[in-house]
Amino acid sequence: MSEREAKGKVGVKELSPIDVYKLLPRTNCKECGEENCMAFATKVVNREVPIEKCKPILKREFEKAYKQLKEMLKPAIKEVVVGTGEGAIKIGGKLVMYRHELTYFNPTAIAIDVTDEMSEEEILSRVKRVEEFRYEYIGQILKLDMIAIRSTSNDPDKFKAAVKKVAENTKLPMILCSLNPTVLEAGLMAAPKARPLLYAATKDNWREMAELALMYGCPLAVFAPNNLKLLKSLAKTLLEYGVEDLVLDPGTFAGEGLADTLNNFTMIRRLACKHGDELFGFPLMGVPMTVWLDSAGLAQEIVKWREAYLAAMLIVRFADILIMHSLDGWALLPNVILRANIYTDPRKPVAVEPGLKVFGTPDENSPVMFTTNFALTYYTVASDIESAKINAYLLVVDTEGIAVDSAVAGRKLTAEKVAEAIKASGIESKVKHRKLIIPGKAARLSGEIEELSGWQVLVGPRDSSEIPKFLQEKWQTSQNP
Repeated sequence: MSEREAKGKVGVKELSPIDVYKLLPRTNCKECGEENCMAFATKVVNREVPIEKCKPILKREFEKAYKQLKEMLKPAIKEVVVGTGEGAIKIGGKLVMYRHELTYFNPTAIAIDVTDEMSEEEILSRVKRVEEFRYEYIGQILKLDMIAIRSTSNDPDKFKAAVKKVAENTKLPMILCSLNPTVLEAGLMAAPKARPLLYAATKDNWREMAELALMYGCPLAVFAPNNLKLLKSLAKTLLEYGVEDLVLDPGTFAGEGLADTLNNFTMIRRLACKHGDELFGFPLMGVPMTVWLDSAGLAQEIVKWREAYLAAMLIVRFADILIMHSLDGWALLPNVILRANIYTDPRKPVAVEPGLKVFGTPDENSPVMFTTNFALTYYTVASDIESAKINAYLLVVDTEGIAVDSAVAGRKLTAEKVAEAIKASGIESKVKHRKLIIPGKAARLSGEIEELSGWQVLVGPRDSSEIPKFLQEKWQTSQNP
């Protein structure tokens, strides 16, 4: 039995800080910025710092220990890079099966398809719409990631022209899709250094596809619909052939095949993460656009809806890359928001930097408000202030990324913290009044804040959408009694 096969038959041992500590130089030199080697080992296990931050471990005398550490710390799911330069996309790289165990890295990449039978205008239009898709969400810019070029003509020349057109008009990474190696090679010749993902190797064409992947230095997708035994066999064969960067596609089936699809994705990820099966330890590809293949007689809106909910299911069922067809905002936006929420660190609340924020062009008579540094709270308040075109100061108080009501209840937001934030912000030198508008959900702190800060407190609305109305009715009155 090979080492790889043996790993596939036993559970994965949980890595502890002591495992890392034993292999460190243990000099407590503090070059890494930590007090001692055990503190550093703990951060390494939690993936808060890379092992390379330990300078002594990089010396020749610790070469063996360094290699052991790299092997111990490698993710259960191999990280694969598609594309080159700044536009490259990383997929995979997962350390755990479930997000609550640690965190997920490399958000699911979403690719939009074009075909080699589309007109030049349609191809360029779809590429432009992909590049222009932008949505700001709690401080993040949500966007689409890739272009999948499908050969529906099976004509090498047409495919080559389509790939050339896409490559000349975008820096987004590409997926080249054809089961015909001759067609795929024609596409590669149009963009020989783009490092696209090649889709896909099957039991019938794996050798030719492997040769292309090796010749052009590209990652290769492996396709074995609803057959995990074959998928694993192909992965093993391709690895032995020399192709190291693989992506696994167990097939995406809508309708009656949906249960099999979700079960296959789950079993593959479980075998890799919980049982250490390295032959399944590669990124997973889902293709929600398969719903369009069985859409006869259905309204387009229904098909788009089916594609959207299938994409959502695959995102939460471990897919690392998706190929979709619909470009409608209502179909894409819920999924990019879902993706953003899943790919946050569950150990750390989503927070913004505390401090004084300026909106518009406030003067010495402008209102002063405060909120917490929970990102969703802050960006909601900020959006309401900006959309109303209000000139104001907003004091963001550090509550360790907790919302107003929870922070008050948990003593993360106190009158003392607000008073300290006022002093530290320098707001007292920017306005001549001493009036602070506080969130309605923090009303119980009003008396204490007045006593500790010396500022008069106005209890604002419980919902930030009512800030414009509140300022119109109450702020003007308070300024002109």
